[in-house]
Amino acid sequence: MNRNDRRIFRTTAAALALAGAALLYFLFTTYHSQADSQPSPRRTPHTTRRTPRDAHARTTYYAVAPSHKAERFSFDPNTADSTQLLRLGLQPWQVRNIYRYRARGGIYRTREDFARLYGLTRKQYRELAPYIRISADYLPAATLIGRRHTATADRDAAAADSTAARTTAGTARDSLEYPVKLKPGQHIELNTADADELRRVPGIGHYYAAQILRYGRWLGGYVSVDQLDEIENFPTDAKQYFVVDHPTPRKLPVNSLSTSQLKRHPYINYFQAKAIVDYRRRHGPLKSLQQLSFSRDFPPEAIRRLEPYVEY
Repeated sequence: MNRNDRRIFRTTAAALALAGAALLYFLFTTYHSQADSQPSPRRTPHTTRRTPRDAHARTTYYAVAPSHKAERFSFDPNTADSTQLLRLGLQPWQVRNIYRYRARGGIYRTREDFARLYGLTRKQYRELAPYIRISADYLPAATLIGRRHTATADRDAAAADSTAARTTAGTARDSLEYPVKLKPGQHIELNTADADELRRVPGIGHYYAAQILRYGRWLGGYVSVDQLDEIENFPTDAKQYFVVDHPTPRKLPVNSLSTSQLKRHPYINYFQAKAIVDYRRRHGPLKSLQQLSFSRDFPPEAIRRLEPYVEY
């Protein structure tokens, strides 16, 4: 090739190289612009460009329950449903605990029983206490019998001339702040007496009257006057004014209750309840508490005082 041909060849080669480079640049930029506008599904979250919309979706992925102010209204913890309990400001796990307690046969008999709810603070209880209403359907039947017995006794006393002194004492009790006390030789029925009657006993005031009623409900009824000694610091001299006629205590179906249900009775602790359940599992239903005499948790005294309160 002569000099002119070589010059033309070099010029043509340079032009072709520039054209090829321009074409490659155009193809490269076009590909990446399309990739940016339509991200490939193969990209990982770490390499995908995050937009403000993606960030908003990521922060609102989980549903957040809107906060609300606790409401105050009258409720019965034995019948209130979950919606009412949540409106009162209780936590969902506290509501679940209430449902489990009621499912196991638990009953809120007083406002103080509701204070034992796990996680309930003193402040919450003070705010909720004025709104707690316990239905009369959940009160012990003995209180109704006691009121009827008292009303009948008052009518008979008013009609009988031989009991005029008792009628006068009953009238004075209703009209005075302090009830007229019983005289030596007078008695009241321990299982049917109400708080007003109990306060007529010398040495018994508001506190011990409430303790007698509370312990009687816990026991399921008294079978002996001597059971009053189980109340802390009970005045022994007051026992002479009480009698127990034809006791009919509430019976425990000992062969069907669970450990937690058995140990609610004041005469059964956790180890005794566990011993009963273990015996049933190994040997079948109990027919007598004497079958438990082999256990060190059931000495003869424990069996004797528990026998009136069980059924098989």
